[in-house]
Amino acid sequence: MKQIISTVFLCLSVSLFAQVDEKDVLFTVDEEPVLASEFIRVYNKNLDLVKDESQKDIDAYLKLFVNYQLKVKEAKRLELDKAPKYVREFSNYKSQLTKNFMSDNKVTEALVKEAYDRSTEDIKASHILIRLDVNEKDTTEVYNRLLKLREQIKKQGFEAVQKEVHDGKTIYAEDLGYFSAFKMVYPFENAAYNTTVGEVSMPFRTRFGFHIVKVLDRRPSLGEVTVSHIMISNKQNDTALNPETRINEIYKKLQQGENFESLAKQFSDDKSSSSKGGRLSSFTGGQLSSQEFEDVAFSLNEKNEISKPFKTDYGWHIIKFIQKKEMQPYVEVKALFENKVKRDSRSKLINSVLAKQLKAKYILTNNKEALSYFESLINDNFFKRSWALPQDLDKEQTFLKIENQTITYQEFAKHLFSSQRNYINKKLDAKALIQKEYDSFLETKLIQYQKDNLEFENQEFAHVLKEYRDGLLLFDLMENQIWNAASKDSLGLIQFYEANKDNYVWKDRVDVIIMSSASKKNAKKAYDALQKGASVEDIESKLNTDGAQNIISTKGVLETDHQALPKDFELKEGVSGVYVHNEAYHAIKVNKIIPERLKTLEESKGKVISDYQNQIENQWITTLNERYDVKINTEVLKKVKSQILN
Repeated sequence: MKQIISTVFLCLSVSLFAQVDEKDVLFTVDEEPVLASEFIRVYNKNLDLVKDESQKDIDAYLKLFVNYQLKVKEAKRLELDKAPKYVREFSNYKSQLTKNFMSDNKVTEALVKEAYDRSTEDIKASHILIRLDVNEKDTTEVYNRLLKLREQIKKQGFEAVQKEVHDGKTIYAEDLGYFSAFKMVYPFENAAYNTTVGEVSMPFRTRFGFHIVKVLDRRPSLGEVTVSHIMISNKQNDTALNPETRINEIYKKLQQGENFESLAKQFSDDKSSSSKGGRLSSFTGGQLSSQEFEDVAFSLNEKNEISKPFKTDYGWHIIKFIQKKEMQPYVEVKALFENKVKRDSRSKLINSVLAKQLKAKYILTNNKEALSYFESLINDNFFKRSWALPQDLDKEQTFLKIENQTITYQEFAKHLFSSQRNYINKKLDAKALIQKEYDSFLETKLIQYQKDNLEFENQEFAHVLKEYRDGLLLFDLMENQIWNAASKDSLGLIQFYEANKDNYVWKDRVDVIIMSSASKKNAKKAYDALQKGASVEDIESKLNTDGAQNIISTKGVLETDHQALPKDFELKEGVSGVYVHNEAYHAIKVNKIIPERLKTLEESKGKVISDYQNQIENQWITTLNERYDVKINTEVLKKVKSQILN
């Protein structure tokens, strides 16, 4: 028993000794420390992403990490972090990232789940709106009028009331069709989803005025659809190929009963799906960047149903329907809905709750005389948008304090001045107005204070922000020092190419004509015609008769392993036999065999530039290692290895 206890104690001691302390410095770059905890976090984060097994080796990865820190150090020495473009891009990213980290989780979760549940069904509704300014307090008359219209709709039906009251100016009586979550302002969405089919809601207010809504129908959402497609890109290397003509040729072949998957493999320009017969990953409404594509995809219902050719920004398409599914499970789309909620008007609820929490979190010190002072400044000019700040305003006097941050009279006065536009031709009690604007001002300032200090309060936020800050800086550095330098150094590029030209070689290629058909008989006819010296145009005109698309031609210079050529293709000049490839028949004429040869600089320029950039970078890294003094703490490195490996 003693031996067991001793062994356990020894293991525990080794384990405790191996743990890296949060403040342990792994190495320094010119005395600037880089923490071991940062290295471990980045290593673990990227471990599953690296494909090169050597990069999983801790020593090899440390070398990459040191080089990364050297580049960041160099970028700061060159003051790239002060460049206006960098400052602007980083500021935009920080602003967006801050939004993602600043929210009340419980409130957000409830709103996200509610939005998901509502998105599983569509509502068909009509409504009546009486326009009313958002600041109008006297709402009794409008409310009572809508109550009467509500009873009238119940007795006479919506259409009769619609014809009577709609004027398109102050009163709107409209059919809204079907809609789902996020399609309407949040208060309207609430009223619609909380009203049963056939019923008319009680009057409710939005920023547009007061409404009543009649719910006519509810139906399940469109859900998820799976389709295959054939795409002919708008951008073609062959200037003689017209995308619209080619897609219509393919459509004719489909109408003749040819296999969709086979045609996708042969002709679709979407290389990510063509090898799979054109099949795409399943998607939901709003997920794709092309509304036209989604509209056609969701309009199909029968298995194997094929759409007519249609155009999007990417090119021409034909879609084959495979299946539809109901909405994806909540856990799979939660992040998507969370982003939508934060961009929607309901985010104001999140901000209100957050501001309430921040009031309790931070020490607030109010100037008790401030609100009374500003109440005394409100006069009729405020409601005419002609109110001005008083000349004797004590601008630097403290209005309130959040922790140690002082907010002055001038800041609140500017807020008040800007808010005039919301009160034009309105009349509101000065005390109520100042209280309303103070609440709005305080909420804004509390949230802004947390934004400004989030990097010091939230470690995860600080890590993500640092990664982006350094990554963006590194991109600008590499662009200036490596990428642009290589592409603009014409003489250096030529010298590099001459020294390494054996690396840039054309494989064996063929100048070919390929006549493709789903019919062996038609492919044989094309073969016979090619042997007799007939032109492509003559062959197509003879075989594609009566509106039928029996043959499609492809011509050009192709490498011998190109996907359009059969694997058993015989490399010789002249007309071949008929090959079976990609579930179709092909007659091939080789006009010329172009043997393997060195590529010219112009032909291989992209690859040459890339390789030249790598050479410049390697030489540059050597220079950086000479410029900066890097010292690695070997004892801390041992602890790092022990912690990672155990």
